[in-house]
Amino acid sequence: MRKFSSYGPVDKDLHFYVLREALIQKAYTHLTGENPEKGGHYITVWAPRQCGKTWAMNEVFYRLMKDERFSVLSLSVEYLKMQTDAHCIVQSLGEKIINDLKLKNISVRTPDDFHILFLKGVLGKPLILILDEFDALPEEAVSGIAGIFRNIYNTRQKDPNPSAQKEYLLHGLALIGVRSVLGVENVKGSPFNVQRSLRIPNLTHQEVESMFRWYEQESGQEVKREVIDRVFYETQGQPGLVSWFGELLTEGYEDYLPNPEKPITAEDFEDVYTDAVDVLPNNTILNIISKAKQEPYKHLMLELFRTREKVHFKFDDFRLNFLYMNGAVSREKDEDKKSYIRFSCPFVQKRLFNYFSHELFYDMGSIYEPFEDVEDIVTEATLNVKNLMRRYEKYLQKNREWLLKEAPRRSDLKIYEAVFHFNLYEYLIRFFGSYKTKVWPEFPTGNGKVDILIEHGGVLYALEIKSYKDKPAYSQALAQAAEYARKLNLTVIYLVVFVEYINEEYRNRYENDYQDKESSVTVVPVFVATGN
Repeated sequence: MRKFSSYGPVDKDLHFYVLREALIQKAYTHLTGENPEKGGHYITVWAPRQCGKTWAMNEVFYRLMKDERFSVLSLSVEYLKMQTDAHCIVQSLGEKIINDLKLKNISVRTPDDFHILFLKGVLGKPLILILDEFDALPEEAVSGIAGIFRNIYNTRQKDPNPSAQKEYLLHGLALIGVRSVLGVENVKGSPFNVQRSLRIPNLTHQEVESMFRWYEQESGQEVKREVIDRVFYETQGQPGLVSWFGELLTEGYEDYLPNPEKPITAEDFEDVYTDAVDVLPNNTILNIISKAKQEPYKHLMLELFRTREKVHFKFDDFRLNFLYMNGAVSREKDEDKKSYIRFSCPFVQKRLFNYFSHELFYDMGSIYEPFEDVEDIVTEATLNVKNLMRRYEKYLQKNREWLLKEAPRRSDLKIYEAVFHFNLYEYLIRFFGSYKTKVWPEFPTGNGKVDILIEHGGVLYALEIKSYKDKPAYSQALAQAAEYARKLNLTVIYLVVFVEYINEEYRNRYENDYQDKESSVTVVPVFVATGN
């Protein structure tokens, strides 16, 4: 029986997969050309890790192999990534091409010889070349090789002969995994400005569902629709993560053994998801975190967790396009037709939130004093959120000097808004450490908006986290909190508002319960003074 596979290219004989026919045909047409007599295109194929770049281009390769008009060669150059000498890289790649194409009486001794491999007379017919893991090469090698390809392309464009009669017979070219070629990591810009760019998109909901329905047919085990919906929501169709959750749900792991005789339910997903967030390693997630925690990208990541306003997406911002191409963030268009940043999916956002909150606040000091009575806040069956927030505010102000001493700061030396959200989350985790209480963050919009949910004594409490901006924004926050509570089927929600300072007069004026007229939801605002 087939399995889900989240590591490496999918094997169509062994694994569940999605055909992606339109994508494959598009790449095929790019490489062969709309009018093959005039030549194909040189393309870059890019997407974050585990999105199916290699698999898709393998499918294109198999299709091209059936076309007798072309020679076709597909190579991975990852084996050269530890080589630092650009001349050696070009020579080794040239030798690989010579051997695989069985070219006679030709050699590549220097980079200046590399273009000779693609001349008419050396090649017998037009060649389509696919190079995978191209940006694994050092920057100097990427620039040098891409520059040679650019010159070949420009020469072919000026040549009026049919493709098979041109001076160079490099008919089509695909470079896979190409941040460097696009100029993202090249201080001189793109060395390869003659290419078409092909991005591998995430799977649609329909495609995700098709994989799980295929599993049902082969295994006989039902997968409840709510499971498929959650997999898609949490991953937004990221192929590697979709298949990873498929693996966990159907094959299990040390702490979860699935029962193939019973349907896979929402409860099963929650068990798996909790471990996926907290304890299970995943290469895609680890790679994203490794990129997001680097400077200068870390400070931008912290800025993206702010709740006051959305951040505009601008590809020209090298930090944004780095995070975008590495799968940490995505983009969306709002009603105003402008593009804004959002996290690539809720699961990625949650893992990043957990990472930064724990990194910044590994040590929280004493949460309780010895023998302290907290029954005004919590008992085994009840929870007073307002008193809990009052207590947190006192804790923050008492420990602020040492707690925030190393906290990341903006250029104006103010602490990032997200730092306080991380701190509150870590505080709640530790406060309820000895109780049978579940605390977790939710990100309902995909941008910086954060909600913290607390399940205690069989009751769900929702805390919508905001930072105070101005009175109109505060009024909007009350209405938004009410709407979120309605979606959760709650009659009460708490709006926790961080502010640098608030006196008693304003606290008394603003901390009045708000009741939404349409939903009858009660919003209980609580201000937390940070002293920032």
